[in-house]
Amino acid sequence: MNIKHLKNILPPQDGAAKITALAWSPNNVKLAVATAERVVLLFDEQGERRDKFSTKPADPKYGKKSYLVKAIAFSPDSTKIAIGQTDNIIYVYKIGEDWGEKKVICNKFVQSSQVTCLAWPFEGPIVFGLVEGKVRAANVKTNKSQTLFQTDSYVVSVTPNLRGTAFLSGHADGSIVRFYVADDPYPEPQGKIISHPVPPYTVAWSSSSIIVAGSDKRVVMYSKMGKVHQQFDFSRDASEREFSSIVTSPSGQALIVGSYNRLRIFDFNTSRGLWEDRGTREFDGIYTITSLAWKRDGSRLVCGTLCGAVEIFDSVLRRSVWKNKWEMTYVGPSQVLVKPLAGSGPFGSRGVILRSQYGFEIHDVRIMGKDRYLVARTNETLLLGDLHRNLLSEVHWTMEPGTEKFYFDNENVCMIFSAGELSLVEYGNNDLLGSVRTEFMNPHLISVRLNERRQRGVDDNKKMAYLLDLKTICIVDLTYGLTLGQVTHDSHIDWLELNETGSQLLFRDKRLRLLLVNVASLNKSTILNYSTFVQWVPGSDVVVAQSREQLCVWYNIDTPERVTTFHIKGEVTDVERVDGRTEVIVQDGVQELSYALDEGLIEFGTAVDDGDYLRAMNYLETLPLTAEAETMWRTLGRLTLEGRHLYIAERCFAALGEVSKVRYLQGINQIRELVQEQTGEEGMEHYEVQARLAILEQQFKTAESIYLDNNQLDAAMEMYQDLHKWDEAVQLAEIKGHPDVESLRRAHTQWLLDTNQEERAGQLKEAEGDFSAAINMYLKAGMPAKASRLATSVTELREDPEMISRIATALLKADLFEQAGELHEKVGQPQKALESYRKGHAYSRAVELARHMFPSEVVQLEEEWGNELLANKQADAAISHFIEAGRTVKALEAAIAARQWKKAMHIIEVIDDETALKPHLMKLGQHFASLNELQRAEYFYLKAGMYNEAITMYNQAGEWERAHQLASKYMGADKVAVMYVNQAQVLEEQGKFREAEKLYISVHEPDLAITMYKKQRQFDQMMRLVKEYHADLVQSTHLHLASQLEQEGNYHDAEKHYIAAEDWKAAVNMYRGVDMWEEAYRVAKQQGGASAGKQVAFLWARTLRGDAAVKLLNKFGLLEQCIDYACESMQFEFAFELSRIAMKQKLSEIHYKYAMALEDDGKYREAEAEFIQANKPKEAVLMYVHAQDWESAQRVAEAHDPDSVGDVLVGQAKVSFNERDYHRAEALLLRAQRPELAVKFYRDSNQWTEALRVCKEYLPHKLSALQDEYDRTVLSKGSQDAQGLLRQARQWEESGEYGRAVDCYLKVTPGMSNDANLLEKAWSKAGELAVKFLPEDKADNVARMLGPRLLEIKRYTAAAQMFLAGDLVKEAIDAFITGHEWSKAKKVASEFDPRYESYVDSAYKDFLKTEGKAEALADVDLTGALDMYVESGQWSRALETAASHGPQLLHKYLARYASSLIKDGHAVKALALYKQYGAPPFTQNFNIYRRLVLDLLSLHHLCAPQAYHTWADLRDILLSLVDNLRQHEDTDGVLAEFELLLLLAHYLAARSAYMATPQLENLSAKVSVSVLRYTHILPADKAFYEAGMACKEVGWKNMAFVFLNRFLDLCEAIEEGSLDSLDHTDFIDTDIPYEIPLPDTLSIPEPLREEAKEWVLAVSMDQQVEQVLPMDERMVYEASLMGNDGASYPPCVISGYPVIRNRLDLKRGQAANKEDWNKLVMATKMASTPECQDVLKFITAWCGGLPTMGYNFQ
Repeated sequence: MNIKHLKNILPPQDGAAKITALAWSPNNVKLAVATAERVVLLFDEQGERRDKFSTKPADPKYGKKSYLVKAIAFSPDSTKIAIGQTDNIIYVYKIGEDWGEKKVICNKFVQSSQVTCLAWPFEGPIVFGLVEGKVRAANVKTNKSQTLFQTDSYVVSVTPNLRGTAFLSGHADGSIVRFYVADDPYPEPQGKIISHPVPPYTVAWSSSSIIVAGSDKRVVMYSKMGKVHQQFDFSRDASEREFSSIVTSPSGQALIVGSYNRLRIFDFNTSRGLWEDRGTREFDGIYTITSLAWKRDGSRLVCGTLCGAVEIFDSVLRRSVWKNKWEMTYVGPSQVLVKPLAGSGPFGSRGVILRSQYGFEIHDVRIMGKDRYLVARTNETLLLGDLHRNLLSEVHWTMEPGTEKFYFDNENVCMIFSAGELSLVEYGNNDLLGSVRTEFMNPHLISVRLNERRQRGVDDNKKMAYLLDLKTICIVDLTYGLTLGQVTHDSHIDWLELNETGSQLLFRDKRLRLLLVNVASLNKSTILNYSTFVQWVPGSDVVVAQSREQLCVWYNIDTPERVTTFHIKGEVTDVERVDGRTEVIVQDGVQELSYALDEGLIEFGTAVDDGDYLRAMNYLETLPLTAEAETMWRTLGRLTLEGRHLYIAERCFAALGEVSKVRYLQGINQIRELVQEQTGEEGMEHYEVQARLAILEQQFKTAESIYLDNNQLDAAMEMYQDLHKWDEAVQLAEIKGHPDVESLRRAHTQWLLDTNQEERAGQLKEAEGDFSAAINMYLKAGMPAKASRLATSVTELREDPEMISRIATALLKADLFEQAGELHEKVGQPQKALESYRKGHAYSRAVELARHMFPSEVVQLEEEWGNELLANKQADAAISHFIEAGRTVKALEAAIAARQWKKAMHIIEVIDDETALKPHLMKLGQHFASLNELQRAEYFYLKAGMYNEAITMYNQAGEWERAHQLASKYMGADKVAVMYVNQAQVLEEQGKFREAEKLYISVHEPDLAITMYKKQRQFDQMMRLVKEYHADLVQSTHLHLASQLEQEGNYHDAEKHYIAAEDWKAAVNMYRGVDMWEEAYRVAKQQGGASAGKQVAFLWARTLRGDAAVKLLNKFGLLEQCIDYACESMQFEFAFELSRIAMKQKLSEIHYKYAMALEDDGKYREAEAEFIQANKPKEAVLMYVHAQDWESAQRVAEAHDPDSVGDVLVGQAKVSFNERDYHRAEALLLRAQRPELAVKFYRDSNQWTEALRVCKEYLPHKLSALQDEYDRTVLSKGSQDAQGLLRQARQWEESGEYGRAVDCYLKVTPGMSNDANLLEKAWSKAGELAVKFLPEDKADNVARMLGPRLLEIKRYTAAAQMFLAGDLVKEAIDAFITGHEWSKAKKVASEFDPRYESYVDSAYKDFLKTEGKAEALADVDLTGALDMYVESGQWSRALETAASHGPQLLHKYLARYASSLIKDGHAVKALALYKQYGAPPFTQNFNIYRRLVLDLLSLHHLCAPQAYHTWADLRDILLSLVDNLRQHEDTDGVLAEFELLLLLAHYLAARSAYMATPQLENLSAKVSVSVLRYTHILPADKAFYEAGMACKEVGWKNMAFVFLNRFLDLCEAIEEGSLDSLDHTDFIDTDIPYEIPLPDTLSIPEPLREEAKEWVLAVSMDQQVEQVLPMDERMVYEASLMGNDGASYPPCVISGYPVIRNRLDLKRGQAANKEDWNKLVMATKMASTPECQDVLKFITAWCGGLPTMGYNFQ
């Protein structure tokens, strides 16, 4: 426990001014402080003084200072204060609930001695102690006090227990006594329990201990039985003084002990069961702490001091906030104060106190159910509360936290669902109300009723109805834990509800049938069909339901056949009952209507249920006597009669017109009144009244018992006589020995005779032994059979012939011949007996008699017996009698009539009369033909000569061969043919075409069969016969049929025949002719292959033109091919049209092809324009060159391709040379700056003079070579060696012929010597001489000539020097560059021509690139170095280098690398790059981001727990990108796109996290189902496969079946390349899109596809699995974000399902289902999975924070 000083609310005084007492009101609103001035100060809970009043002395004459206030205490309702004073009195002041109310003394209790201490427990009277040792109690209601017990020792302290049912009193002798003042659920023994060594001035009673502290500086903890349990001894602490005050926290788990300048803090450790010292709080200058008080909610501690100061402390362990609405203040381990932040809760700003009655530590407090219900946990219990009604419950709970779901739909009970078990907790009750097993937790499938409407005679009525399975309802009595019964149904149940009294149950099934069940009898009846709405009217048993446009109301549900109906428009949405008016609310479009119900009829039912029968009767008096009113009168009459409200019952039966009952009740009421007048007592208990009521209820034995109990035998006998129950009357008289028994019997007999009950009189006479009289009575009653029975059983009567004759006559007269025969037989008259038996058709008795007495009559009797049986339709029994009589033909007739065919066959064998047999043989043949026993039937037909019938039988049975054999045998050939054709025509008319065909074929008439099928348009059958019998006509027949069907518009069938005729092109043309292009394309592609399909698609597109054509070709993926085909087929206009719309990049190619076509046609001008538009001007130039149109070629070249001008001139020059126009040719070549060609042409034509001239003028650097060549070819006779030239050169040099010497040196060539040094020496000498002695221009020429030579022999320095000598700076630099002498090249450039410094640098860079020296290159050319890294595949080096030079450069090369990786199928590696370097919002990168996401979404192996980090990386990258995009303008379209991709990535990451946590498999399945709405982004087959398998794993078989079925359909569509065959029926009214891009390839491997297919096939045979998607309370697909009314619901950030109710709003507009949220948080806590923790972290970043701060990720 932590205490924190808040403030001083009463300042200290200079001297002693002791605060004598402190008290907090139980409602936590007021603090009372008793000062030394005998004034009571009242403070509010914030410590602000709001009121005060002065106390009064017991007797004013002693003055206001004659007493001290010793103690004060608030009443349990906080409206009164009891003050104990030393002037022997206790005053009780009424202070009211509000501040400022007048203070009134409402009680005063005068005592015999000083009051020393006082307490006011919650459950008892005021308890106080006196100086004289008495402990007394004061009752404020009676204003009296009494002594509870007396001791001989001064009472020093009184303290109550936490429950307020008992108190402890401490006495000066150290004894402590326990005493109970109210019933306690956990009582302990009363009396003296402790003897403490010092006076226990400070005593505290916690939940586990009794704590005593005092002057010995020890704090001792005693057990509940008074044994020392623990103690803290501070006597050795010199700074400690005696303990002067003590107080425990309201939870009993903290203890504060006050002494001098000090508070000591103790906490109770529940796990160890021990108190622990938590240290002290020191306060200098406050001196002795005289009193302590702890606020009941545990949040404040107040202490008073010796100097009059009052200090207030905050005593809170910790605080937390729930959803920014509620503050949870943990004032102790087992106590939490729950307060609304805004002061708007059901209890204002005070809130409620949540406390564990077992002292367990409370954690995880939540406010749920629309901020009305509270849920908290301890380690062993669950705490639930209704904040509106301040009802708290604590029940033992062993379920794993996070596995249960809470439902708060019923305001009386909390339903908790966990692991298939439903537990019920009634608010305010600390025991589980009940627990059942069920898998159905839809609130519409569970109904709980808890005392919602009181019934007479029923104290506790708690019932529940729930589903055992989808077709079985179980009804449970929660009070006794008994199952009242089960109701089974033949269809799935989707709604049920008990009425408020739990006596009736309504339920509705999936077929919208509404049924009523009487809970007591479990009788079930259907009361309405097509019910779309049903509800009990609140506060009554009236039912309102809607069926289509009918509103049905049952005012008396006991008679469900009587229903009141109204015609309405719209849908019923609710039933409201407010202020005595009941209305049905109907929504008709946007209009809301209300229909008023008959409140009177509703009121009647309510009055009856409440037992207010007089009110019900008065209401019925106002109604006309309709059928409904009559039923209500009858119901009220029954109830009042059962309840013995006889006057009201009399009125009810009078209204019903039941006069007899009314008169009977009037008689009973008169007896009641008479008894009341005579005795003054209520006459209802009089025996006569009770007996008559029993008679009215037909409980005659009860009435008899009542009479006999009151010695009223005669009244009982009279009752039976009045009721004409003479037997009971006589029996009672006999039992009781009544003297008038005989007269009673006579009277009984006479009454029987008077009432024509002779039979009953005869029974009495028979019982008395008067047989003759009995027989006379029987005969008189027309009962001769009874007379016969009696006569034959008595010997004397059998010997009386007159009596026998009378009886026999009576029997014959009554047609009782068998009884007469039996009578004659018994009296020895066999002939008469036989005649009687014959007349009565009692042949069994007659035959039996005849066998003994008249054997000759037996055969005749048997035949008669058979005839009789046959006439009575008992043919089976007649057979044997006819056989016994020798009548075999009759026996055969009987056997056939009885369908005893086997017997008939046996009988036939013994009959020789063929004529008599014939009709019977026909019947037998017909019978066996019907049984398909054709051979037997044939036997009988042929035996009877009925050949046609036998043949017809076989024809009808399809046995054509056997029929034909018989026909051929017994009929002529012509007749057979005619018969078969006629029979076939009959069969044809009957539609039996197969049978008719067989007949036609059997008589060799296949053409007739073909004609038949053609007439019936059964072309397949027709063609089958044509193939079989006219094979040469098959193709022509197919074509004929196809043409006919085409004319009829039956194109589909026509297509089949065209294809069968191998003329599929005709089918294509047919479809083209009727604009059925899609069919034409299909046929062409299937029959003619891709090429034909492409042609048809092209022609189809031609008919559409524009955007429609483009869309069509894109759909088939043929756009580019069709553009090429248009070009190939010279349809360039259409190619241009398609390209301009969809493939602008191909425009130039089309222009080029068009130009080529125009060129081939000789249309050069048009071709030129097309070449130019195709950006191919050079081709136009070449076209004109080939055509030798030089002017046009030059014009085009100059205008569009300057580089080609030279080529034109060269071409002209070649022509001129060929024409020997050398001058013009030379001029053209010089214009083309190609003098070398002029030299070549001149040289080739042996015009060396012209060649040397041109070379000298325009190619001086080649002059030497040309001269050499000229020397070799013309001047020289033979070749010279190098040494000879050197010698010659030196000679020229020595002779001063420097020019000749130079020329001679120049003639030394590498071909003469391989010695590079020699060559260098000769050429260097030539240059030296030229520089020194030749003219400058000539020297320069030499330098220009020798420099390249030196370069050729790799003497780069010498070459550079040579170039420098000729003032050729650039060439010198190039030489140094070629020799890699970079510093020299740089130096030359800087010294001679700084313009070339950049040139050197550029060459240096190129060199470094070529050599791969990227590190060195980076210092001079960063981009080049990076490109070098890229080209060599060193991407990491490139990115590292780019990163060090800024983000722009980094992301440029990062994009290139990512694009390369994605293209190569390494999307995961590309993702890792962006995870490492970030994804900036660069527009040029958006396509890369899109492609990266789409590639990752198509990877099936990422649907696994191991893929979490991949999805998390993608999700984090997209979140960063979206956050950056929000900071830019004009990104709405892109922003929305990437927000959607972010949401999708989040769901897939969350799914991987859930897959790693078994408790979250349902969430994983929900996410898989939810992402189906994004199949326009995700590959559809992959999404449906993963959703189906996820649903299968969690047992959602219906959804798994639907999704996997869709997956298989998609696989087929992908293989076919078209979505046209897909059936979207299952996804109507969902947000799963139909129009989706079809993946190019299948995403799921073949084994997995086969596994899914096998499962779907297996499940399709399961009757329990339906191909439907589950619906929610919106009556739409449960995962759909769109409702039936068009309303849109946000997706849950946890599961993706729509957030309908129990919504958690996040800061940035997102939302979550509270159930899914709680499940994730609890699973994260329990499993501590880092993935789930990361998901919650991400939601915090994405949504702006979690909805609660009670969870820490660390």
